[in-house]
Amino acid sequence: MIQKFFNLEISTNGQKLYDFTDKTYDWIKDNNFKNGILNISIQHTSASLIVQENADPDVQTDLINYFDKLVPMNNKLYVHTIEGKDDMPAHIKSALTNNQISLSIKNGNLLLGTWQGIYLFEHRLEPHIRTLIHHFIGD
Repeated sequence: MIQKFFNLEISTNGQKLYDFTDKTYDWIKDNNFKNGILNISIQHTSASLIVQENADPDVQTDLINYFDKLVPMNNKLYVHTIEGKDDMPAHIKSALTNNQISLSIKNGNLLLGTWQGIYLFEHRLEPHIRTLIHHFIGD
C-alpha cells in the first residue's frame, strides 16, 4: 500500500471549464499506479471540480449559462461584494458543485466513462492560478 501526493496548478483565464484529465492520466502512468483511489481536491472557494462530458463543447457552454442564470452576477442580491460582481456568485456556484472528487484506478486505468473528463470549473471572470491536490492511495 502506498500514498502519493501531487499538486497541479492550473492557470485560468476567466469563467469556463478547464480539462485536466490528461495531466491526471500522465501522473498515474508516471507513477505506475495499479489499483486504488484517487482523491482530487481544490484549494479554493470560488472554483470547483466536476466530471463532465468531454465530447461536445456545447455542454460546457450550457453549464456556464445555466449557472449564470441560477446565480446571477448582480451585486444588489448579495452582501459579500468586495471583489466584484462575480465574487459571491462564484462562492455559491462552488458550494453547489464539488470541492473534491474521488475516482477509482483499476489495472492502471482511471475509471471514467467514454465521454467523461475531469474539469476545473472556474467561476471567476479574472485570471487565477488554481491548485488541485491529487492524493492516491493504493498499489
